[in-house]
Amino acid sequence: MSLSPSINPRGAIRIPHFRIPTLSNQFKHATLATGVATLPYHHPFMVASRALHLDHLTRGRFVLGVGAGSIPVDARTLGIEMTDIRAMMGESLDAVVHLINSDERITRKTSWFTLNEARMQIAPFRDKLEIVTASVGSPNSMRLAGQHGISVVSFGAPRPGHPPVDLGKQWKYAEESAAENGNTMDRSTWRITVPVYVGENRKQAIADVREGYDRWTSQYWRDLRGLNISIDGVRDEHLLDRSIELGGALVGSVDDVIAGIENLIDITGGFGKLLVYAQDWADWDKTKRSYERLARYVAPHFNGSTRRLNESMDWFKENRHTFSQLTP
Repeated sequence: MSLSPSINPRGAIRIPHFRIPTLSNQFKHATLATGVATLPYHHPFMVASRALHLDHLTRGRFVLGVGAGSIPVDARTLGIEMTDIRAMMGESLDAVVHLINSDERITRKTSWFTLNEARMQIAPFRDKLEIVTASVGSPNSMRLAGQHGISVVSFGAPRPGHPPVDLGKQWKYAEESAAENGNTMDRSTWRITVPVYVGENRKQAIADVREGYDRWTSQYWRDLRGLNISIDGVRDEHLLDRSIELGGALVGSVDDVIAGIENLIDITGGFGKLLVYAQDWADWDKTKRSYERLARYVAPHFNGSTRRLNESMDWFKENRHTFSQLTP
């Protein structure tokens, strides 16, 4: 459709009527998030501007996910030293949080960006736009989250060859930093992401993902990234089994995955949401069935939607002897 104004025979200018589509027209309930916006690679004013734009397009259903960036080739392409990444992340996050969620103007001058009495022209759609920082394994992001009172998404799946991250200790870093800065961390906003695959049974689930997992570890982490994926005492063909054993991947039956999530709750002390770290280890049809099992059988165990049904079945089992006499 042309947006140019047209002129009718009487000389009056007619502006065409049109409606700008928004993301909220397409998604009525879904929350959209960046995963992640690498702050050292963008001017903080532009990050804040884009975030607020998306926040309004989604009618308040946008989450700004931020991170420092961990891929050396990205930093090199932009002429940034990896040793500077963490400091740049802290400087940018301080500015982004202020720009998005404060009405006060901000002036900052660092080695890589300047803000002169900067202020956004629009406020968040709701009272506050949620900002989430990604944490892989170092204390840095957790401490920044506590410093600014923002949310965290933690990678519960270490790369092959690395030991599991002590997530409970990571949360303590955030709480300590929050206390030092007059903030309070909320576990309900803590997201943890791990690969999840729910199969028909444990044996079949492992068989479904083994080839894809082995290809992911060898072709990407070892051959492309050049990193050591080995674990002492574990043969390469058994790396998947070791990862499952350590909780780095939740792969198995419905009961196996439920048990894995419950174990994650225990070792962390509790968290708000589990995010599925999507992988293409299995073919698409099997992956879709895994998502269906996750939604139909695993999620209800934790959100309580089938609690009364399960209680009713348990009650009947305990009391069915009283009904057998009534059966004709």
